[in-house]
Amino acid sequence: MQKSRCAWATKKEIDTIYHDQEWGLPVHDDQVLFEMICLEGAQAGLSWNTILNKRENYRKAFDQFDAKKIAKYDQAKEEELLQNAGIVRNKLKVKAFIKNAQAYLRLQKEHGSFDKYIWQFVDGKPIQNAWKDMSEVPAKTDISDKMSKALKKEGFSFVGSTICYAFMQATGMVNDHATHCFRYHEVQ
Repeated sequence: MQKSRCAWATKKEIDTIYHDQEWGLPVHDDQVLFEMICLEGAQAGLSWNTILNKRENYRKAFDQFDAKKIAKYDQAKEEELLQNAGIVRNKLKVKAFIKNAQAYLRLQKEHGSFDKYIWQFVDGKPIQNAWKDMSEVPAKTDISDKMSKALKKEGFSFVGSTICYAFMQATGMVNDHATHCFRYHEVQ
């Protein structure tokens, strides 16, 4: 018998794997949270599928999302990245990864962990929604608005409210699996 999934996860195998193994599962690992905030920003104006297909290339190009290394990237490294066909070669997005790494490290130092900082927006526990259909899922919320504003104030780029909400969904800060989806109860 075929498992019932969120509609978006049934079109391509890479989407199905990501949905079944990662999307919506609460993440508390700082490095994974940093990777996801960067990748969600890289996705701006593109499909998530594009980023998923380039994810391993991003990991190689950006030192496995080691923020300490990325924060020190210089102009030569930026130029090298802009020649890398394995990633989205957008100057502003490449610069955003560097700015985000610097801001992330400051927040990590200030709060003890990025996890502690970012999960405060949902009081440390996932929001459990109960959408019957993906058309009910909002693109952004009051919480993602607050997160976006706070992250921008801290020096992050490519963290608009819609990107923040997608980040919240991806990292399990909000459970937006459709109620019929087999993952809905698994990630609670």
